[in-house]
Amino acid sequence: MEEFDTIIIGSGAGGLAAALCLAKAGQKVLVLEQHTVPGGWSHSFTLNGQRFSPGVHYIGLLDEGQSTSELYKGLGVANDLVFFRMNKNAYDHCIINNQRFDYPAGIENLKNRLIEQFPKEEKNIKEYLNLIQKVCDELSLIPKLKGFWQNITVPFRTKHFGKFALFSLKRVIDWHIKDPVLKGILNAQCGDHGLPPSKASFPVHCSVMNHYFDGGFYPMGGGAGIVKVMTNKIKSYGGLVRTQQSVTRILVQNSKVLGVELSDGTQILAKNVISNADPTMTYLQLIGPENISKKLKQKLDKTTYSVTSLILFLTLDMDVTAAGIDSGNIWNFKTENIDEHFETLTKGNILEGDEFPAFFLSCTTLKDPISFNGRYHNFEVVTYVDYDSFKDFNHSDDYHGPEYDAFKTRIIEKLLNSVEKIIPGARQNIVQAELGTPKTNQFYVNTTRGNVYGTEKTLRQVGPFAYKNKTEISNLFLCGASTLSHGVTGATYSGIEAAARVLNCKSEELLIQDPNQQIRIYDAEDQATWGDFVHKKREDKTRHFKETKVN
Repeated sequence: MEEFDTIIIGSGAGGLAAALCLAKAGQKVLVLEQHTVPGGWSHSFTLNGQRFSPGVHYIGLLDEGQSTSELYKGLGVANDLVFFRMNKNAYDHCIINNQRFDYPAGIENLKNRLIEQFPKEEKNIKEYLNLIQKVCDELSLIPKLKGFWQNITVPFRTKHFGKFALFSLKRVIDWHIKDPVLKGILNAQCGDHGLPPSKASFPVHCSVMNHYFDGGFYPMGGGAGIVKVMTNKIKSYGGLVRTQQSVTRILVQNSKVLGVELSDGTQILAKNVISNADPTMTYLQLIGPENISKKLKQKLDKTTYSVTSLILFLTLDMDVTAAGIDSGNIWNFKTENIDEHFETLTKGNILEGDEFPAFFLSCTTLKDPISFNGRYHNFEVVTYVDYDSFKDFNHSDDYHGPEYDAFKTRIIEKLLNSVEKIIPGARQNIVQAELGTPKTNQFYVNTTRGNVYGTEKTLRQVGPFAYKNKTEISNLFLCGASTLSHGVTGATYSGIEAAARVLNCKSEELLIQDPNQQIRIYDAEDQATWGDFVHKKREDKTRHFKETKVN
């Protein structure tokens, strides 16, 4: 029987970060992933030679000295990472009722562009965006306060955070902004946490906006580019990453973890177990309700999870740049009432109507130039739905069949209607169009109700009310989107925090700054900035595609 210092269940960004920190510290580490490839929501896959990344669409704060850059430097993987800077003038496009607003990189640029379009709101725009910055600055300050005197001054050091922390995004933006279209533009990135303004925690939305104030970046190789670097580094320290290893039970005796059991009955012992699965999967499926306290069971009963998604993986054989498509993401809304759209998407019949009222569109072959073969462009078109939209297919494990296929076909038609309005002629140039559903999410990523962001980021489920990394069961720890934060960087930090709990140290001690570490960043749309190896990879991709077509 094998035995390890720590077993990590799930290879999402949190699980890989935890494994890397522990392996680097000298532990014997094993990562177990039920899918055929590691990465969780950060994984990539190919369809007929075309690569897609369902969960990674952009990352922020990657410029020199910024937090995400320092994070990857501290993990010792920066030298192996390459990112492409998305359109600096419009890393996000917000389209409301066919009116377009472009999010530029740089908060001053954003202020100026908003003021130019909404001159009557100048004072309000400045105050609101300054408030977002102050709340984020104060939020990041809290963990750094040390000692009695610093902690006693918390109310004075974090007065903006304290004043607005317990309010929803809708309440706060209504206090500051009057124009409904301007509110819609400022709320467009709600899709990055999956909640409408009326339910979203204001500090969570602040964190999302602040994360992208200086622009968006896309990893070379998609999400898999990050996963490959992380797994290689784990292996370099002697850690193991095994795929197609489904954990069915966490072994517990006398409220202490002993190891795990796989679906084939194999038991693997460990001194510690870190679960990158969500809390419901961890406690109710893997631990079992008989092994947890009544208090924890009550909390689980009250826990709500984020929306799930529909994702259209689309390949077009056309020059999409002629239709105005660039490396920037597109958030499209029928009207400025984002709350109403969320209600329609998550509570209504998703087959009704000819289009979805809100969706996200991203062209990966323009964000990641090495993925472009010179002819085909790949898109991910995403909209959010409730898991119960697919309740007719929840009665068995094998949900595939004529009815499911017909259901998917109707959804694809609706999404293509929307794509056609943004990219005229798209329908006539489709190479492939495949749909990922909540059932797909549940099967490949194994999340409760197919959720995409862990627990709902409502006021009662974030911050001090979120699930902790350390659990009530000895030597069992949690990481992932339901703990510290969501998204690629948020989940990565959660993994570092879990590793720190295992090692009984501070998380900052695990991030060792190395001046020799440097992330390579190129402009996605400016070939003059590309390194020689980028040009070579692009040429190889194009040549291979042409040879394949000829043969």
